[in-house]
Amino acid sequence: MSEYTKEERDIFTTDSDGRIRKQRKNPKFDNNYFKWGLTFFITFVCCILAVYIVFYHDELKGSIGKINKILAPVYVGLIIAYLYSPFLNILEKYIMQPIYRKMKFLTEAAQKGLARATAIIVIIILSIFIIYAAIQVMIKQVFPSILSIVSNLPIYLDNINNWVNKILEDNPTLNSYVSNDLARYSEDITEWVNETVKTLSGNLIKHVSQGFLTFLGKVWHFIIGFIISIYVLWSKEEHVARAKKLIYAFFSRETANAFVEAMRYTHRTCIGFFFGKIVDSIIIGLICYIGCTIMQIPYSILISIIVGVTNIIPFFGPYFGAIPSAILIFAYDPLHPGYAIAFVLYIIVLQQFDGNFLGPRILSTSTGLSGFWIIFSITLFGGLWGLFGMVIGVPVFAVIFAGVRQISRNKLKNKGYPHKTKDYFDVGTIAEDGSVLPIPPIEKKPQKSMIQIIKESRATKTKQKRVKKD
Repeated sequence: MSEYTKEERDIFTTDSDGRIRKQRKNPKFDNNYFKWGLTFFITFVCCILAVYIVFYHDELKGSIGKINKILAPVYVGLIIAYLYSPFLNILEKYIMQPIYRKMKFLTEAAQKGLARATAIIVIIILSIFIIYAAIQVMIKQVFPSILSIVSNLPIYLDNINNWVNKILEDNPTLNSYVSNDLARYSEDITEWVNETVKTLSGNLIKHVSQGFLTFLGKVWHFIIGFIISIYVLWSKEEHVARAKKLIYAFFSRETANAFVEAMRYTHRTCIGFFFGKIVDSIIIGLICYIGCTIMQIPYSILISIIVGVTNIIPFFGPYFGAIPSAILIFAYDPLHPGYAIAFVLYIIVLQQFDGNFLGPRILSTSTGLSGFWIIFSITLFGGLWGLFGMVIGVPVFAVIFAGVRQISRNKLKNKGYPHKTKDYFDVGTIAEDGSVLPIPPIEKKPQKSMIQIIKESRATKTKQKRVKKD
């Protein structure tokens, strides 16, 4: 006797080994009344949602914001785990697993488990060390440098004024105009900086005194997120497998395959870009600090941090970091502009080294975008989301660009047309069979000589005279 009921046998049949042999529809659900009822129910629910979104969007926005606030530690943990994933793979594959493979008394599962656990412990230790080092650098170097710049700003402005006077001492009239403008702007800048510092200081004290619990809440979210990231890293393959299982369960095979492949490409593009850019920027910042220290450039740590952080932004990043740093170095001692010039030349050489040698070897995958599309993506997403958009704009647009390119290629292949861009350089028209017809040449009218033009002009005048006589 079969272990399946009649309703279950209506859904599928099995072979002798218990495997599904033939898929069939359940008669209970294979009728028009059920389909009409399901359609009506879905339509009714969609109408309710539309009305709620239109008339109660503030409440909906508040509910979504409340849910996001509750899940903030989870988001932080997922982001940390995603950024740490390549580092974990490198530690586990190239360092920990070779070490534990030499321990023959351990089973293969034990070796993999110990390799994963040791790699995660190393990541935790390095994270704590990096956070501690960053706090120490900020307290002992960055904050004092910023306070020194603010307090010495009038001196720097006077230095620039003296430098201008020395340059224009041979032209008293121009010197008086420039000096007056510099004095006025110097007073405005000094007043603005003093007011800004006072405002920031007052706001900082106010927020520290009134929002101490909020600050502790943010720190607590980060700590919880970091703990969540450890659990995610421990079983990251299992989470990915579950996600794939759900995709193949709810979509057709073709749709699921396309979606999984798209997600795989997105992962390769984004993680390769972010992980590579972070490592590249850290190396560039360290090299900049070494060079600035050797050249005895003032505020070397602050300038190196600025150069390293802005280097994460593609294309525009080096300019964002180098220009204000060069102005700061020049304002420190304008009578000796050699420091600023040496810094600018050093940054140019450093960026050439980064763009042509270091960057291509660190970034695991190329975005596949030309220079125009990189500038376009940074401009677009930077305008939408500010500095954050400049950082994520290139990989996000690379994924969109690749998706549009793949869809267009598939449609062209289905139509039997050429799908490569180079095939369309000389396309005039495409025939019905898919063959490419070149651009037809422009028919040039024969050039008339001056003698022919004169004869035609005389003939026209003679004809007009005859018409008048008649």
